[in-house]
Amino acid sequence: MISWIQRTFQKHFRLVFGVMLVVMAVPLVWVFNASSGMGRAGPKALRQRFFGYDLVNRGRGSQLMGDATLSVQTRFGPAALSRITTGQLQQFSAERLASIAFADQLRLPAPTAAELTSYLKTLPIFAGPDGQFDPSRYAAFRDNLKIRSRGQSDSEADFVRVLSDDLRVERVKQAFFGPGYVLPGEVRDQLARTDTRWEIAVATADYAAFKPEIAVAEDALKRFFEENAARYEVLPRTVVDYVAFPAARYLAAVTLSDADVRNYYDANSARFPRPAPKPPAATPPNPDADFAAVRPAVEQALRAERAQRLAVKAASDFTLAIYDAKLKPGSPAFDALLAKDGLTLRSAPPFTSETVPADLGWTPQVIDEALHLGDQHAVSDPLTTADGSIVLFWRQVLPSFRPELAQVRDRVIADFREDERRKRFFQWGRSVSQQLAERVKAGDPFEAAAARVASGEPKLVVKTYPPFLRRQSPQDLTEPVAESLDRLSQGQVSEMLVDQNAAAFVYAKEKKLPDLTEANPQYALTRMQLAAFDARSTADLSMSALVRDEWKRSGLSENQR
Repeated sequence: MISWIQRTFQKHFRLVFGVMLVVMAVPLVWVFNASSGMGRAGPKALRQRFFGYDLVNRGRGSQLMGDATLSVQTRFGPAALSRITTGQLQQFSAERLASIAFADQLRLPAPTAAELTSYLKTLPIFAGPDGQFDPSRYAAFRDNLKIRSRGQSDSEADFVRVLSDDLRVERVKQAFFGPGYVLPGEVRDQLARTDTRWEIAVATADYAAFKPEIAVAEDALKRFFEENAARYEVLPRTVVDYVAFPAARYLAAVTLSDADVRNYYDANSARFPRPAPKPPAATPPNPDADFAAVRPAVEQALRAERAQRLAVKAASDFTLAIYDAKLKPGSPAFDALLAKDGLTLRSAPPFTSETVPADLGWTPQVIDEALHLGDQHAVSDPLTTADGSIVLFWRQVLPSFRPELAQVRDRVIADFREDERRKRFFQWGRSVSQQLAERVKAGDPFEAAAARVASGEPKLVVKTYPPFLRRQSPQDLTEPVAESLDRLSQGQVSEMLVDQNAAAFVYAKEKKLPDLTEANPQYALTRMQLAAFDARSTADLSMSALVRDEWKRSGLSENQR
């Protein structure tokens, strides 16, 4: 087959080549012909559609994110914005856009003014302390929109548009995903979880008070070190030298005139309030008197600021001299430059980003620059510090290594004892839980059982809670304690719970289930809530899938989303 192809191309090469030339040349002539409208000079706008919207257009993308922000604020309350990340807001914006596009496909009409008014009254942002619509809050919101819209786009019109789109989104979810489906058993389980009447007592023991004697056997210490050798591995460490230019060195070179000090005060008067009480409001302001009262502080601040500038300039001149002469630390010319300017080359201890010696006083910017130096970029630019300027010189990066036990013995002993302490604490907790359960079963009150079981250290402190429903739990009931109720029956004592660096033992003194039949008024409400949650979860998952498919179809890269 291959031989036949070769012979055929050899015999008809000119014909084949001619056909290929025509096939390639004709489209090129069309593309680059000015009259074709395709090959003209000048930039072409990149357009990549996402549900029909051009997200590459910066203005359009900003508007969509602004719409999403306003939607979150009105639908979930202003506090919701502080709890979500930028990535979550972008995902919400994309799913909202998918829902709007879906509403367009279903040809859902825009809501009427009456429908928008009814929907608006259900939004949390306009709810008063009683949870009902508060006209004053809505009026304040509109006033704020009018203030923000001065000299900008019509913010109030944007709000109406976002509100209309949000209502259409809600209708899409209701129409497409239905009311949700919930089994009777799910309703009973949820009702039992939220409306069971509990009366509990909680005994807590502070972990800090648990101080057993822990002997350290050499063989156990070696075994612990071998099993946890990775914990003591020393990561690669950067070694740099540096030349410091403290601002204090240049204070004497700063000269100030009275005009300099006064001009600096006038530009920064808020930084220098008068130490004495201000005169009565009826007295006219006296800038001269205010300045005279704080003049020493103003002069000191200005002198320090100018000394800082001189330190930065000296560091810049020093760096420029190094670059011009291609000097390296340790060379005679480099040492001569240091001696000429009265400078000293110091060495910083080896460090990582997490182990920078605090006594260096370096800012995060200096540390970051030090960690980015290397063989190809061995000298930093002048870097500002709290007391002047500094120039760094990279020396080497020490490789990682695992030290011998003798090198980190004290640290290993401390870790071994803490590890053993925690093991014994959990053993102690299992024993206490078992003893509490036995004494309560034998008829002892929980408080008396706790006092007898933990007579030494740590002591058990018991707190009894008055009867409550799970959906109306006491404010100081912690999450581990609340979650343990799902596993407890009346009269039971929980296993040890780790609760805020303490041990907790829960005693279910009374557990009274609610009416789990449809005769209970809460039954219908719980079923409706679960159904709504099921429908919304299904809608959110479906919209997320639509968004993923649209990202792939549109071909937008991560940094364009």
